Amino acid sequence: MRPRDMNRDWIATASTLSQALPYLQRYEGATIVIKFGGHAMVDDDAMDGFARDIVLMRQVGVNPIVVHGGGPMINEMLGRLNIQSEFVNGKRVTDAATVEVVEAVLSGLVNKRIVQAINSQGGRAVGLSGKDSNLMICDQTDVDLGFVGTPADLDPTILRTLTDAENIPVIAPIGAGRNGETFNVNGDTAAGAIAASLAADRLLLLTDVEGVKDRDGQVLTEITPPQIRALTADGTISGGMIPKTETALAAIEGGVRAVVILDGRAPNACLLELFTDHGAGSLIRPAR
Repeated sequence: MRPRDMNRDWIATASTLSQALPYLQRYEGATIVIKFGGHAMVDDDAMDGFARDIVLMRQVGVNPIVVHGGGPMINEMLGRLNIQSEFVNGKRVTDAATVEVVEAVLSGLVNKRIVQAINSQGGRAVGLSGKDSNLMICDQTDVDLGFVGTPADLDPTILRTLTDAENIPVIAPIGAGRNGETFNVNGDTAAGAIAASLAADRLLLLTDVEGVKDRDGQVLTEITPPQIRALTADGTISGGMIPKTETALAAIEGGVRAVVILDGRAPNACLLELFTDHGAGSLIRPAR
């Protein structure tokens, strides 16, 4: 019988698993809300990799909850249907016709694709939206924007029921109004509100950038809320990063222990952040 060669890759894999033990113990039973969006949503290989990571998290005792976006898919469908969009201060006006398309795309096409990807990797994903079981009741954000909502009252009972049964909730950011309306909700905002309602251990905001950067363009691996406010005031944090950091600050104020803004384009980004020393983005939490 020929002895098996101890391949260096095998040894490295075993070493990585061994080093992950303290993190696996740390996050056992923890609730982790993940905002999924960007490049990974439109790339089949990236989608499969994300789904595999989510299933692994559930397998080792973490309670992952996925909240997704879907802007490019909405734009594509609106174009197919020849529905023209108006914009106010750079924000899309969501009229009655548009919100129907938004709900169909997010709660249908996008949500079920993610559910199927997770289930194909051996998980038990359940798709829902903020309208299910009164999960997310919204107020209108701005009358000029139409059916765009801001989460106001959240009831995460359905999420606890699903995670207690070892299911993985996958949530479309569609909310219910107090008078029967349907509201489109920004995906980051929805994820932050849901994470706060659960007092989640972590909120992971997957983006197409490496994280929050300083004036020299270097990623800040750990940053506090006062530092974020200062960097925003002096213009270092700008553009699309502002709403993400605002979501992070609101989530922390709402009871989330920490928020990570990380590069969803990186393979195994969620696993790197949770289960290694290296991490994969900018960790935001109150100063200790």
